[in-house]
Amino acid sequence: MELLKDRIIKDGTALSETVLKVDQFLNHQIDPVLMVEIGKEFKTRFEGVKIDKILTLESSGIAPSVMTGLELGVPVIFARKRKSLTLTDGLLTADVYSYTKQETNNIAVAEKFIQPGDNVLIIDDFLANGEAANALIHIVTKAGAAVAGVGIVIEKSFQKGGKELREAGHHVESLARIASLGAGEIKFMDEVRN
Repeated sequence: MELLKDRIIKDGTALSETVLKVDQFLNHQIDPVLMVEIGKEFKTRFEGVKIDKILTLESSGIAPSVMTGLELGVPVIFARKRKSLTLTDGLLTADVYSYTKQETNNIAVAEKFIQPGDNVLIIDDFLANGEAANALIHIVTKAGAAVAGVGIVIEKSFQKGGKELREAGHHVESLARIASLGAGEIKFMDEVRN
């Protein structure tokens, strides 16, 4: 998705060989016009796939998920990272480690929102080692639902997550695939020769 790649080049910052900062448009300040285009792109990428619901992780996955849900006409569910007084019983849970925050969170979704037989599209902002995606896949599977696919805004292809998800048979669509980060330079997969 050229619009997204252009925005990453313009406003993204490679903080290290593994950390890409995109807080100008995706995970602190949100560009709603870009999110609309991301929703349209995910709709196109998953055309022909039966999708009943979208599942994401709070908070950075919510904006692209809502725009995709709007395009597909399906509800969006987000897994909570923090305990809530209203979210106590009938929970589907999983642990997820965040590399950028260096912490493990127990995430939870009320089981009433994901039913056996549902076809659930998972969407997240980043894919690196696959921790978040695998935790969401675990929740979907635990509910007796099917994973319709995994939509990722930015994949760090030099890390193992995307490869492992694809090898496990998941339909993964990443809108921008980063080949490498370093010294303030961002290279995309289509810029790297095999």
